[in-house]
Amino acid sequence: MIARILPYPLLSTVLAVMWMVLNQSMAPGTILLGAVLGVVLARAYGVLQPPKARARNPWAALRLFARVVVDITRSNLAVARLILAGRREINSGFVSIPLVLTDRHGLAVLACIITSTPGTVWVSYDARGSVLLIHVLDLVNEDTWIETIQRRYESLLLEIFE
Repeated sequence: MIARILPYPLLSTVLAVMWMVLNQSMAPGTILLGAVLGVVLARAYGVLQPPKARARNPWAALRLFARVVVDITRSNLAVARLILAGRREINSGFVSIPLVLTDRHGLAVLACIITSTPGTVWVSYDARGSVLLIHVLDLVNEDTWIETIQRRYESLLLEIFE
C-alpha cells in the first residue's frame, strides 16, 4: 500500500528537501507543500516507467567521482587563469568524439560531467554514429580532448554501465 503511494520514497524526500532549501524556509506550509510536491512529482516520474540503471562496478564509480572532482577543480583554475590573464585571443572550438558507450544512463552521466566542467559544454550526441560533439573554451589540441574523454571518462563509464 505504501509502495503505491510512494513508489520512489528517496526521490520524494529529495524533492521535498530541495523545495525547502530553495524556499529557505522550514515553515509548516513550506514543508507541507514540499511533501505534496515530492509525492506528486515522484508518482509522475513513475508513470514514465524509466528503465532501471544497473551500476555494475562501484569501485569504478568511486574512481570516476574522484577524477571528476580533480578535473573540475583543475578546469576552474584554468578558466580563472584565462579570464584573469586577459588574453584577447581564445581558441574556442568544437570537437567530435567517437564513443563506444551507448547506455543511456552512462551517456547522461557523461553529459553531466562535461557540462559541469568549466570551459566545456555538451552540444549534441548522434546516436546513429555514436559521436559526441562538445564545445571547448580554450581548444589547443583536438586529439587531447578526444583521448581525455575516452580514456578518463568513457572507459570508467563502460565499466560501470555496460
